Amino acid sequence: MSYRFDYDPRSGLLQGSLEGRVTSEELLDYYRLAMKCARIKRPRSGITDMSGITSFEVSPQTVRELAAMTPVIPDMDLLRIIVAPASDVFGMARMFESQGEVTRPNLHVVRSYKEALVIVGVQEPRFEPVDLAELRDTDA
Repeated sequence: MSYRFDYDPRSGLLQGSLEGRVTSEELLDYYRLAMKCARIKRPRSGITDMSGITSFEVSPQTVRELAAMTPVIPDMDLLRIIVAPASDVFGMARMFESQGEVTRPNLHVVRSYKEALVIVGVQEPRFEPVDLAELRDTDA
C-alpha cells in the first residue's frame, strides 16, 4: 500500500489518499499518521480517498478498532468524507461510519470524489503535498 496526504491551506481541506493493496496493519498505520497530520495542519474538513485501492484486506475487527479510536479530526462539527467507489471498501467504510457515529456525526461515505467536494464545499482544491518523513519524525 502507498498513501499520501495533501493539504489545501486556502480551504483548510486535508486529504489522505490510499492506493494498491491495503491490509489491516497498513490501514492502522495510515490512521495513526493521519492523526499526526491533522494535529499539525488543523484542517477544517477532511477527505479520505480510497479510489486507488486495488485489494482491500482489512478485517471487520480492524474497522471496529478504528471506529473506537479518537477521530483523525477531533472536532465533531467538522465534515469528513470517505470516498469508496468499490463495493467491498464502501461496505467497510459504511460499517466504520455506523460504528463511529457518536464521535463522527459529520462523516459521510460516498462513491465519487466529485460528491465529496460538493459536501465539503470546495470546487477546485489547491493541494500541497505533506511531507510523510517529517510527519513520522514529529511527536505531534
